[in-house]
Amino acid sequence: MATVKQIQFRLRLAKKTLARANKEVTATKAKIKKLEAQLKKAKAAAKKQAPKKKVAKKKVAKKKVAKKKVTRKKKK
Repeated sequence: MATVKQIQFRLRLAKKTLARANKEVTATKAKIKKLEAQLKKAKAAAKKQAPKKKVAKKKVAKKKVAKKKVTRKKKK
């Protein structure tokens, strides 16, 4: 069985670990918000900058006329 001091020490370590993790979570959330804002601005700028492309008209393929085969006359 662990002594009272050992349990208190472990409890302090656990609290420190939790506090550090909470700080990291908060910092990460802030970074995510900044990056999302940048992404939104970049998308808006790209949308304004890119003009709409005109749709290319499809070319109609010309039909090829079948040529008659030239056959040689057989010798008798």
